[in-house]
Amino acid sequence: MSTDLSADLDAIALVDHHVHGPLRGSVTRAGFESFITESDRPVPPWMTQFDSQLGIAIRRHCAPLLGLPVHAPAEDYWAARAEFSPDELTRRFLGASGTGHWLVETGFRGSEILDPAGIRQHVDGRVDEIVRLETVLESVAPGATAGGLVDAFRDELASQAAGAVGLKSIVAYRYGFDFDPDPPSDTEIHRAAGAWLSSGDVTRVDDPVLLRMLLWEGVRTGLPLQLHAGYGDPDVELHRCDPLLLTRWLKAIEGSGTDVLLLHCYPFHRNAGYLAQAFAHVYLDVGLAINYTGARSSAVIAESMELAPFAKILYSSDAWGPPELHYLGAVLWRRGTAAALNAWVEEGEWSRADAVRVAAMIGGDNARRVYRLRDD
Repeated sequence: MSTDLSADLDAIALVDHHVHGPLRGSVTRAGFESFITESDRPVPPWMTQFDSQLGIAIRRHCAPLLGLPVHAPAEDYWAARAEFSPDELTRRFLGASGTGHWLVETGFRGSEILDPAGIRQHVDGRVDEIVRLETVLESVAPGATAGGLVDAFRDELASQAAGAVGLKSIVAYRYGFDFDPDPPSDTEIHRAAGAWLSSGDVTRVDDPVLLRMLLWEGVRTGLPLQLHAGYGDPDVELHRCDPLLLTRWLKAIEGSGTDVLLLHCYPFHRNAGYLAQAFAHVYLDVGLAINYTGARSSAVIAESMELAPFAKILYSSDAWGPPELHYLGAVLWRRGTAAALNAWVEEGEWSRADAVRVAAMIGGDNARRVYRLRDD
Protein backbone atom coordinates (compact mmCIF):
# COMPACT_ATOMS: atom_id res chain seq x y z
CA MET A 1 0.00 0.00 0.00
CA SER A 2 1.28 3.46 -0.89
CA THR A 3 2.49 5.60 1.99
CA ASP A 4 1.63 8.83 0.16
CA LEU A 5 -0.66 10.79 2.46
CA SER A 6 -1.50 13.55 -0.01
CA ALA A 7 -5.07 12.34 -0.60
CA ASP A 8 -5.68 12.08 3.15
CA LEU A 9 -4.40 15.63 3.68
CA ASP A 10 -6.48 16.94 0.78
CA ALA A 11 -9.62 15.50 2.40
CA ILE A 12 -9.22 17.54 5.60
CA ALA A 13 -11.64 20.46 5.94
CA LEU A 14 -9.20 22.91 7.44
CA VAL A 15 -9.87 25.35 10.25
CA ASP A 16 -7.82 28.46 9.50
CA HIS A 17 -7.62 29.64 13.09
CA HIS A 18 -5.90 32.96 12.32
CA VAL A 19 -6.63 34.74 9.05
CA HIS A 20 -7.60 38.16 7.74
CA GLY A 21 -9.89 39.15 4.91
CA PRO A 22 -9.10 39.22 1.19
CA LEU A 23 -8.90 42.56 -0.60
CA ARG A 24 -12.14 44.40 -1.25
CA GLY A 25 -11.00 46.07 -4.45
CA SER A 26 -8.60 45.84 -7.35
CA VAL A 27 -4.88 46.32 -6.88
CA THR A 28 -2.01 47.39 -9.12
CA ARG A 29 0.96 45.12 -9.62
CA ALA A 30 3.04 47.40 -7.39
CA GLY A 31 0.37 47.19 -4.72
CA PHE A 32 0.18 43.41 -5.06
CA GLU A 33 3.93 43.08 -4.68
CA SER A 34 3.79 45.21 -1.54
CA PHE A 35 1.36 42.64 -0.12
CA ILE A 36 3.62 39.64 -0.70
CA THR A 37 6.43 40.87 1.51
CA GLU A 38 6.52 41.73 5.19
CA SER A 39 8.62 44.80 4.41
CA ASP A 40 6.75 48.10 4.53
CA ARG A 41 9.42 49.82 2.43
CA PRO A 42 8.98 50.43 -1.32
CA VAL A 43 10.12 47.59 -3.55
CA PRO A 44 13.41 48.70 -5.17
CA PRO A 45 13.07 49.31 -8.92
CA TRP A 46 15.74 46.74 -9.74
CA MET A 47 13.83 43.79 -8.24
CA THR A 48 10.44 42.13 -8.03
CA GLN A 49 8.83 40.35 -5.09
CA PHE A 50 7.92 37.55 -7.49
CA ASP A 51 11.61 36.60 -7.12
CA SER A 52 11.14 35.26 -3.61
CA GLN A 53 10.02 31.97 -2.12
CA LEU A 54 6.50 33.36 -1.83
CA GLY A 55 6.52 34.84 -5.32
CA ILE A 56 7.67 31.61 -6.92
CA ALA A 57 5.14 29.63 -4.85
CA ILE A 58 2.36 31.87 -6.21
CA ARG A 59 3.49 31.22 -9.79
CA ARG A 60 3.80 27.48 -9.06
CA HIS A 61 0.54 26.81 -7.22
CA CYS A 62 -1.82 29.69 -8.03
CA ALA A 63 -1.21 30.01 -11.77
CA PRO A 64 -3.36 26.97 -12.69
CA LEU A 65 -6.39 28.55 -10.99
CA LEU A 66 -6.07 31.39 -13.49
CA GLY A 67 -5.81 29.03 -16.44
CA LEU A 68 -2.03 29.24 -16.71
CA PRO A 69 0.64 26.52 -16.61
CA VAL A 70 2.65 26.11 -13.45
CA HIS A 71 5.65 28.44 -13.23
CA ALA A 72 4.09 30.91 -15.64
CA PRO A 73 6.26 34.04 -15.88
CA ALA A 74 5.31 36.86 -13.55
CA GLU A 75 4.20 39.05 -16.46
CA ASP A 76 1.85 36.35 -17.74
CA TYR A 77 0.53 35.74 -14.25
CA TRP A 78 -0.24 39.39 -13.74
CA ALA A 79 -1.91 39.76 -17.14
CA ALA A 80 -4.17 36.75 -16.47
CA ARG A 81 -4.99 37.89 -12.95
CA ALA A 82 -6.08 41.30 -14.22
CA GLU A 83 -8.89 39.62 -16.18
CA PHE A 84 -10.72 38.65 -12.99
CA SER A 85 -12.75 40.84 -10.65
CA PRO A 86 -11.81 40.99 -6.95
CA ASP A 87 -14.96 39.01 -6.08
CA GLU A 88 -14.15 36.28 -8.59
CA LEU A 89 -10.58 36.03 -7.33
CA THR A 90 -11.87 35.68 -3.78
CA ARG A 91 -14.36 32.96 -4.69
CA ARG A 92 -11.83 31.12 -6.82
CA PHE A 93 -8.91 31.05 -4.40
CA LEU A 94 -10.75 30.75 -1.08
CA GLY A 95 -13.08 28.14 -2.51
CA ALA A 96 -10.16 26.03 -3.74
CA SER A 97 -8.40 26.07 -0.35
CA GLY A 98 -10.51 23.31 1.16
CA THR A 99 -11.03 25.40 4.29
CA GLY A 100 -14.21 24.67 6.22
CA HIS A 101 -13.97 27.29 8.93
CA TRP A 102 -12.29 30.72 8.97
CA LEU A 103 -11.46 32.59 12.19
CA VAL A 104 -11.04 36.14 10.93
CA GLU A 105 -9.19 38.94 12.70
CA THR A 106 -10.17 42.36 11.34
CA GLY A 107 -8.06 44.76 13.41
CA PHE A 108 -5.44 45.60 10.75
CA ARG A 109 -6.42 48.00 7.93
CA GLY A 110 -9.94 46.66 8.04
CA SER A 111 -11.33 49.11 5.49
CA GLU A 112 -9.20 47.50 2.74
CA ILE A 113 -10.32 43.90 3.28
CA LEU A 114 -13.56 41.97 3.54
CA ASP A 115 -15.00 41.64 7.02
CA PRO A 116 -16.50 38.34 8.24
CA ALA A 117 -19.90 39.19 6.74
CA GLY A 118 -18.26 39.92 3.39
CA ILE A 119 -16.28 36.69 3.45
CA ARG A 120 -19.45 34.69 4.17
CA GLN A 121 -20.84 35.86 0.83
CA HIS A 122 -17.98 34.14 -1.02
CA VAL A 123 -17.34 30.87 0.84
CA ASP A 124 -19.34 27.79 1.75
CA GLY A 125 -17.65 27.27 5.12
CA ARG A 126 -18.29 28.94 8.47
CA VAL A 127 -16.76 32.28 9.40
CA ASP A 128 -16.17 33.52 12.96
CA GLU A 129 -14.38 36.56 14.36
CA ILE A 130 -11.27 37.15 16.45
CA VAL A 131 -11.22 40.56 18.21
CA ARG A 132 -7.98 42.55 18.46
CA LEU A 133 -7.58 44.07 21.93
CA GLU A 134 -5.53 47.09 20.88
CA THR A 135 -8.10 48.09 18.26
CA VAL A 136 -10.88 47.97 20.85
CA LEU A 137 -9.00 50.33 23.16
CA GLU A 138 -8.17 52.71 20.33
CA SER A 139 -11.84 52.79 19.30
CA VAL A 140 -13.01 54.03 22.71
CA ALA A 141 -10.13 56.42 23.42
CA PRO A 142 -11.54 59.52 21.66
CA GLY A 143 -13.54 61.42 24.26
CA ALA A 144 -12.54 59.11 27.14
CA THR A 145 -11.03 60.29 30.40
CA ALA A 146 -8.11 58.77 32.25
CA GLY A 147 -10.45 57.57 34.96
CA GLY A 148 -13.05 56.19 32.57
CA LEU A 149 -10.88 54.57 29.91
CA VAL A 150 -10.75 51.09 31.43
CA ASP A 151 -14.51 50.92 32.00
CA ALA A 152 -15.16 52.13 28.46
CA PHE A 153 -12.78 49.47 27.15
CA ARG A 154 -14.42 46.73 29.21
CA ASP A 155 -17.88 47.66 27.98
CA GLU A 156 -16.80 47.73 24.34
CA LEU A 157 -14.83 44.50 24.67
CA ALA A 158 -17.81 42.76 26.24
CA SER A 159 -19.96 43.91 23.32
CA GLN A 160 -17.54 42.78 20.62
CA ALA A 161 -16.44 39.58 22.33
CA ALA A 162 -20.04 38.43 22.70
CA GLY A 163 -20.04 37.44 19.05
CA ALA A 164 -16.40 36.34 18.80
CA VAL A 165 -14.60 33.05 19.42
CA GLY A 166 -11.28 34.51 20.55
CA LEU A 167 -9.10 37.57 21.14
CA LYS A 168 -5.73 38.71 19.82
CA SER A 169 -2.97 41.01 21.03
CA ILE A 170 -0.12 42.57 19.06
CA VAL A 171 1.92 43.49 22.14
CA ALA A 172 4.90 41.99 20.24
CA TYR A 173 4.55 44.78 17.67
CA ARG A 174 3.72 47.61 20.03
CA TYR A 175 6.35 46.89 22.69
CA GLY A 176 7.78 43.37 22.78
CA PHE A 177 7.49 40.37 25.07
CA ASP A 178 9.97 41.71 27.62
CA PHE A 179 7.21 43.42 29.60
CA ASP A 180 6.54 43.27 33.34
CA PRO A 181 4.53 40.05 33.75
CA ASP A 182 2.47 41.33 36.70
CA PRO A 183 -0.88 43.07 36.22
CA PRO A 184 -0.54 46.86 36.39
CA SER A 185 -2.00 48.71 39.38
CA ASP A 186 -4.92 51.13 39.09
CA THR A 187 -2.50 53.98 39.76
CA GLU A 188 -0.20 52.88 36.96
CA ILE A 189 -3.11 52.55 34.54
CA HIS A 190 -4.55 55.97 35.44
CA ARG A 191 -1.17 57.66 34.96
CA ALA A 192 -0.52 55.90 31.63
CA ALA A 193 -4.04 56.57 30.37
CA GLY A 194 -3.73 60.25 31.19
CA ALA A 195 -0.44 60.57 29.35
CA TRP A 196 -1.76 58.72 26.29
CA LEU A 197 -5.06 60.59 26.08
CA SER A 198 -3.34 63.95 26.42
CA SER A 199 -0.73 63.13 23.76
CA GLY A 200 -2.98 64.26 20.93
CA ASP A 201 -2.74 60.92 19.10
CA VAL A 202 -4.81 57.98 20.33
CA THR A 203 -4.74 56.04 17.05
CA ARG A 204 -1.98 53.75 18.30
CA VAL A 205 -1.54 52.41 21.83
CA ASP A 206 2.05 51.45 22.63
CA ASP A 207 2.39 52.28 26.32
CA PRO A 208 3.59 49.10 28.07
CA VAL A 209 1.30 49.67 31.06
CA LEU A 210 -1.79 49.94 28.86
CA LEU A 211 -0.69 46.95 26.79
CA ARG A 212 -0.30 44.88 29.97
CA MET A 213 -3.76 46.01 31.04
CA LEU A 214 -5.16 44.77 27.74
CA LEU A 215 -3.52 41.37 28.16
CA TRP A 216 -4.86 40.88 31.67
CA GLU A 217 -8.34 42.07 30.70
CA GLY A 218 -8.23 39.63 27.79
CA VAL A 219 -7.26 36.80 30.12
CA ARG A 220 -10.19 37.62 32.40
CA THR A 221 -12.69 37.02 29.59
CA GLY A 222 -11.70 33.36 29.43
CA LEU A 223 -11.64 33.44 25.62
CA PRO A 224 -8.65 31.94 23.78
CA LEU A 225 -5.99 34.64 23.42
CA GLN A 226 -3.81 34.81 20.30
CA LEU A 227 -0.41 36.52 20.45
CA HIS A 228 1.64 37.42 17.41
CA ALA A 229 5.15 36.05 17.98
CA GLY A 230 8.32 36.26 15.92
CA TYR A 231 8.47 37.27 12.26
CA GLY A 232 6.55 40.29 11.03
CA ASP A 233 7.03 43.65 9.37
CA PRO A 234 9.77 46.11 10.42
CA ASP A 235 7.47 47.51 13.11
CA VAL A 236 8.66 44.61 15.30
CA GLU A 237 12.04 44.39 16.96
CA LEU A 238 12.45 40.70 16.29
CA HIS A 239 14.84 39.95 19.16
CA ARG A 240 12.10 41.11 21.56
CA CYS A 241 9.46 38.83 19.99
CA ASP A 242 10.92 35.50 21.12
CA PRO A 243 8.05 33.76 22.94
CA LEU A 244 10.49 32.51 25.60
CA LEU A 245 10.33 36.08 26.95
CA LEU A 246 6.71 35.33 27.89
CA THR A 247 7.64 32.54 30.30
CA ARG A 248 7.00 34.44 33.54
CA TRP A 249 3.73 35.88 32.25
CA LEU A 250 2.60 32.44 31.09
CA LYS A 251 3.29 31.13 34.58
CA ALA A 252 1.38 34.05 36.10
CA ILE A 253 -1.80 33.26 34.12
CA GLU A 254 -1.46 29.49 34.27
CA GLY A 255 -4.41 29.00 36.59
CA SER A 256 -6.71 31.43 34.78
CA GLY A 257 -8.27 28.90 32.41
CA THR A 258 -7.30 31.00 29.38
CA ASP A 259 -5.51 29.32 26.49
CA VAL A 260 -2.70 31.24 24.76
CA LEU A 261 -2.07 30.64 21.06
CA LEU A 262 1.34 31.72 19.77
CA LEU A 263 1.02 32.75 16.15
CA HIS A 264 3.66 32.21 13.44
CA CYS A 265 6.64 32.09 15.83
CA TYR A 266 9.32 31.85 13.10
CA PRO A 267 12.30 31.81 13.60
CA PHE A 268 11.44 30.97 17.22
CA HIS A 269 9.07 28.11 16.41
CA ARG A 270 11.23 25.58 18.26
CA ASN A 271 11.11 27.81 21.34
CA ALA A 272 7.33 27.98 20.99
CA GLY A 273 7.28 24.18 20.74
CA TYR A 274 9.05 23.99 24.10
CA LEU A 275 6.48 26.33 25.68
CA ALA A 276 3.62 24.26 24.24
CA GLN A 277 5.16 21.15 25.77
CA ALA A 278 5.87 22.78 29.13
CA PHE A 279 2.54 24.55 29.70
CA ALA A 280 -0.88 23.01 29.24
CA HIS A 281 -2.44 26.33 28.22
CA VAL A 282 0.03 27.17 25.40
CA TYR A 283 -0.45 26.34 21.72
CA LEU A 284 1.33 27.34 18.51
CA ASP A 285 1.17 27.58 14.76
CA VAL A 286 3.70 28.52 12.06
CA GLY A 287 1.11 30.23 9.88
CA LEU A 288 2.83 33.29 8.44
CA ALA A 289 6.07 31.38 7.87
CA ILE A 290 4.41 28.73 5.70
CA ASN A 291 3.62 31.09 2.83
CA TYR A 292 6.80 33.09 3.11
CA THR A 293 9.16 30.11 3.15
CA GLY A 294 7.47 28.56 0.11
CA ALA A 295 9.36 25.50 -1.09
CA ARG A 296 11.14 25.32 2.29
CA SER A 297 7.92 25.41 4.31
CA SER A 298 7.94 21.63 4.74
CA ALA A 299 11.09 22.00 6.85
CA VAL A 300 9.48 24.66 9.05
CA ILE A 301 6.36 22.52 9.49
CA ALA A 302 8.46 19.49 10.45
CA GLU A 303 10.46 21.56 12.94
CA SER A 304 7.25 22.79 14.57
CA MET A 305 6.40 19.14 15.27
CA GLU A 306 9.66 18.29 17.07
CA LEU A 307 8.77 19.17 20.68
CA ALA A 308 5.18 20.34 20.83
CA PRO A 309 2.51 17.73 21.60
CA PHE A 310 0.45 17.28 18.47
CA ALA A 311 -2.72 18.32 20.30
CA LYS A 312 -1.10 21.74 20.79
CA ILE A 313 -0.35 22.63 17.12
CA LEU A 314 -2.86 24.40 14.87
CA TYR A 315 -3.08 25.36 11.21
CA SER A 316 -3.32 28.97 10.08
CA SER A 317 -2.53 30.89 6.90
CA ASP A 318 -2.40 34.43 8.39
CA ALA A 319 -3.45 35.51 4.90
CA TRP A 320 -4.19 39.22 4.47
CA GLY A 321 -5.07 40.92 1.22
CA PRO A 322 -4.42 38.95 -1.98
CA PRO A 323 -6.69 35.88 -1.92
CA GLU A 324 -3.84 33.84 -3.35
CA LEU A 325 -2.43 33.79 0.19
CA HIS A 326 -5.58 32.19 1.62
CA TYR A 327 -5.28 29.40 -0.93
CA LEU A 328 -1.51 29.07 -0.85
CA GLY A 329 -1.35 28.71 2.93
CA ALA A 330 -3.62 25.68 2.71
CA VAL A 331 -1.77 24.15 -0.24
CA LEU A 332 1.66 24.53 1.32
CA TRP A 333 0.47 23.26 4.71
CA ARG A 334 -1.00 20.13 3.14
CA ARG A 335 2.09 19.51 1.01
CA GLY A 336 4.57 20.23 3.79
CA THR A 337 2.74 18.16 6.36
CA ALA A 338 2.38 15.27 3.92
CA ALA A 339 6.10 15.44 3.12
CA ALA A 340 7.09 15.28 6.79
CA LEU A 341 4.64 12.51 7.69
CA ASN A 342 5.36 10.46 4.55
CA ALA A 343 9.04 10.37 5.46
CA TRP A 344 8.35 9.20 9.00
CA VAL A 345 5.94 6.52 7.82
CA GLU A 346 8.35 5.27 5.15
CA GLU A 347 11.14 5.12 7.71
CA GLY A 348 8.94 2.95 9.92
CA GLU A 349 8.95 5.53 12.72
CA TRP A 350 5.23 6.28 12.45
CA SER A 351 2.23 4.20 11.45
CA ARG A 352 0.08 5.45 8.62
CA ALA A 353 -2.92 5.56 10.94
CA ASP A 354 -1.08 7.82 13.40
CA ALA A 355 0.03 10.11 10.58
CA VAL A 356 -3.51 10.55 9.27
CA ARG A 357 -4.87 11.10 12.78
CA VAL A 358 -2.25 13.73 13.68
CA ALA A 359 -2.76 15.59 10.41
CA ALA A 360 -6.48 15.82 11.13
CA MET A 361 -5.75 17.08 14.65
CA ILE A 362 -3.49 19.89 13.43
CA GLY A 363 -5.58 20.71 10.38
CA GLY A 364 -8.79 21.29 12.28
CA ASP A 365 -9.63 19.14 15.30
CA ASN A 366 -7.41 21.04 17.73
CA ALA A 367 -8.88 24.39 16.74
CA ARG A 368 -12.42 23.07 17.11
CA ARG A 369 -11.60 21.98 20.65
CA VAL A 370 -9.72 25.12 21.76
CA TYR A 371 -12.22 27.61 20.32
CA ARG A 372 -15.27 25.43 21.02
CA LEU A 373 -16.37 25.68 17.40
CA ARG A 374 -19.45 24.38 15.71
CA ASP A 375 -19.19 23.35 12.06
CA ASP A 376 -22.87 22.62 11.54
